[in-house]
Amino acid sequence: MNAPYSPSPDYLADTHEVNNVSRELVNYNMYLQDVALQEALHREGGTLAEQELIEFGSLTGSADYLELGLLANKYPPEFDTHDRFGNRVDLAKFHPAYHQLMKTAIEHGLHASPWTDNRAGAHVIRAAKNILQGQVEAGHGCPITMTFAAVPSIRLQPDLAKTWLPLITSRIYDPRNVPIDQKQGVTIGMGMTEKQGGSDVRANTTKAYAVGAEGGGQLYKIVGHKFFLSAPMCDAFLVLAQTQRGLSCFLVPRWQSNGQKNPLQVLRLKRKMGNVSNASSEVEFRGAEGWMVGEEGRGVRTIIEMVSMTRFDCMVGSSAGQRMAVSQALHHCSIRAAFGKRLIEQPLMQNVLADLILEYEGSLAFSMRMAYALDHRDDTHEDLLVRLGTAVGKYWICKRTPNHAYEAMECMGGSGVMEDSIFPRLYREAPINAIWEGSGNVQCLDVLRAMYKTPAVVHAFFAEIGKAQGKNALLDAFVSQLQQDLQQLADFEYRARDLVDRLALAFQAALLLRHAPDYVSHAFCASRLGQQGQHNYGCLPKNCDLEAIINRAWPENIH
Repeated sequence: MNAPYSPSPDYLADTHEVNNVSRELVNYNMYLQDVALQEALHREGGTLAEQELIEFGSLTGSADYLELGLLANKYPPEFDTHDRFGNRVDLAKFHPAYHQLMKTAIEHGLHASPWTDNRAGAHVIRAAKNILQGQVEAGHGCPITMTFAAVPSIRLQPDLAKTWLPLITSRIYDPRNVPIDQKQGVTIGMGMTEKQGGSDVRANTTKAYAVGAEGGGQLYKIVGHKFFLSAPMCDAFLVLAQTQRGLSCFLVPRWQSNGQKNPLQVLRLKRKMGNVSNASSEVEFRGAEGWMVGEEGRGVRTIIEMVSMTRFDCMVGSSAGQRMAVSQALHHCSIRAAFGKRLIEQPLMQNVLADLILEYEGSLAFSMRMAYALDHRDDTHEDLLVRLGTAVGKYWICKRTPNHAYEAMECMGGSGVMEDSIFPRLYREAPINAIWEGSGNVQCLDVLRAMYKTPAVVHAFFAEIGKAQGKNALLDAFVSQLQQDLQQLADFEYRARDLVDRLALAFQAALLLRHAPDYVSHAFCASRLGQQGQHNYGCLPKNCDLEAIINRAWPENIH
């Protein structure tokens, strides 16, 4: 009888050794790693918060905190129209990770600090913190942004502001679905978009009927629908509805003044390709109570400051996405080797990485300059910059981010498209800000409208660009041609995207020439202003100091 087969132990060896692979980017200080952000904080007036940013950067870069972003998107919100007894509740339920992100954001003042913080640079400080928080997770930023942005509009109605602003600006996160007299802090949402109108809100059909007296601060009943209402777990919403005198703005709470649930009924949560952790909804108002905010018939004017603030946050949020994409690509390429060298040492990969970094440098500089302008709106020049610059910046930065995310993902190779990587989330998130609060065409039309209505905004914009005059011949020629083209009124609307593209590039280039190292600013100008035609990332011209650009974005002592 033959003995049982017993293979040699040599045949039981492991098939391979795991080497030359990347690892998770965790437990690093997001703020100290980002030299450009540190410089921007100090340059634009946020120096007093340096230690806060260091501590916050340590938190946002920690493994446990980054895990919250993954979990909040892995387990999206669920929705119940009724409780088990048949009572209407319209309740969105979230994973604990989402609540922790919201709690942290509110405790650090990302929802309201510029309205309560008397320190210089309050908007700059908040923007810097948002750059860090936004790299962890973007979806929870929606209710944080809307709460922040609602304050200027609600202030227009002092009687409502007296009740609501202390709760809005509170640094206590209270997610309970209860009337506001039981709350320690509230969040505010927004409802403007209807099926038939989209961005054309004047086509809205939702109606508001006065219960008694008419006008600002008075109670109305709202009847109609909103195709997008963000976000249904908020405690109240700024809503546009038609009265006899035209489109007006209303504050519509989740609960009526008598303690009963307001008949604002959520039909469904939207299934979005990105922004998964955030609950967006479609709703109907079946006689919901709402208080008019501002002047009757001037709803767009009332809510426009909220829109301006949310567009600013879109700039900041997309800049944050760019920074995380850059960080992930740099981290991977500093570890992974191919053809005998680390990827970060390969000339062609250096070209791509440096180009991605330049994009972020320009986006960050633009965003933080607008934050400074928000801090100084009592200055006419700064106010004019806000009015034009937020539309230009929102259009350009958000428009550039999707391809930026894709290109950074390609640096990772096949592992970048795996769902257990952060890149699918970054990629799906990237188009959201470009569409939310007015798509590209809407932003360009708003730029043209501002230029026609208030020509002084153009003079302020070019005055800011002019501070870099003589620093780079390419920029000087670029600006001269742009100014000539702006004088040609024929087909102005048709050419709007081209003009706004160039306004954005000129503004970014001027800021970098004034504030960034020469190797950054001159590479930006050479690649964005000097080359003819469209190019993919990684087509930087000769004589750019790629290693210096990369080392600035990825300091040697961090990795």
